[in-house]
Amino acid sequence: MICIKNGTLHTAVTRETFVADILIDNGKIVTIGKHISSENAEVIDATGLHVYPGFIDAHCHTGLDGYGIGYEGQDYNELNDPVTPQVQAIDGLNPFDPCMNMAAKAGVTCFATGPGSSNSIGGTFAAIKPVGTRIDNMIVKFPIAMKCAFGENPKRCYQNQGISSRMTTASKIREALHTAKLYKAKKEAAGDDISKLPSYDQKSEALIPVLNRQIPLKAHAHQANDIFTAIRIAKEFGVGLTLEHVTEGHMIANELAKEKFPLAVGPTFGHATKFELQNKTWETPGILAKAGCHVSIITDAPVIPLHHLPLCAGFAIKAGMDEFDALRAVTINPAEHIGIADRVGSLEEGKDADIVIVDGNPFDVTGVIRHVLIDGKKVE
Repeated sequence: MICIKNGTLHTAVTRETFVADILIDNGKIVTIGKHISSENAEVIDATGLHVYPGFIDAHCHTGLDGYGIGYEGQDYNELNDPVTPQVQAIDGLNPFDPCMNMAAKAGVTCFATGPGSSNSIGGTFAAIKPVGTRIDNMIVKFPIAMKCAFGENPKRCYQNQGISSRMTTASKIREALHTAKLYKAKKEAAGDDISKLPSYDQKSEALIPVLNRQIPLKAHAHQANDIFTAIRIAKEFGVGLTLEHVTEGHMIANELAKEKFPLAVGPTFGHATKFELQNKTWETPGILAKAGCHVSIITDAPVIPLHHLPLCAGFAIKAGMDEFDALRAVTINPAEHIGIADRVGSLEEGKDADIVIVDGNPFDVTGVIRHVLIDGKKVE
């Protein structure tokens, strides 16, 4: 057991902070309250310190795009086929990627990682924690979403393999979903009669959980027109959807507020390296949050190093985002975005003991992280 004593708690559930203790047992938050008995528990004195839930990134490629290495360690895009729903993040993730420990020490205790955005459909994402030596034991939830991409990337990467416009990218996604829908219907019609089953189709099989709304499409879309194309296709097929990057979201905030789809905004730090990033601004997450949207802030690591996620929230605050909204955008909102809020994302009894203890403000460059706990164990 561990007892965190006298810390100022930022729960990500209530705007008000308060001084309290947290008792941790068997990797879970057991009790939050005043003057909790610390008998038989290791005590962490958090007097004068600030206690936060672990930070969460709803969208990155850490573990698939290796640190400081070239092609040999890069496994985040399958470039032989523009439509690859059958590939799985967990089959390429490297738990020994140094970015894992760098993120953990910075208080990023959970993140969603998976294929990049070269493919119209790229494969399944996983939610993992950055501690361990075997991915199977690091998974919080898998699969969490099916990656798809709109905009520049697919047409740039596959301009000599069948895609040269946004229209074709959208058509390939529709084609794959239609094919999977027919495949699913044939399987259901066959019932227990194996002789009537359609020939095995790995791609269609992988898309059945999307059609069944077990996992959403995770749609890479920067420009406003691409965002609306993603929404249009999701509605056509009646599937779930989360919107990723949303660079021009501030230009269509009222429309996105009506749609109610979860939005993951970023990566915002850095130069506008593509045409579709020309309207990039740190004001986007704040404008969307004020409009009533469900907003997460993301690094898209390694575009922004994953360990800089808290500073991304700080830049958003500097650009006008409410600080509580920014806190939620790197804790409970991304947990909800990727479907794991029952376990992580806030300081609440019964949740995983993923906790960050900070001297100062973690969203400021002067904030110093004193302790990070993941599943109730100190990160070294």
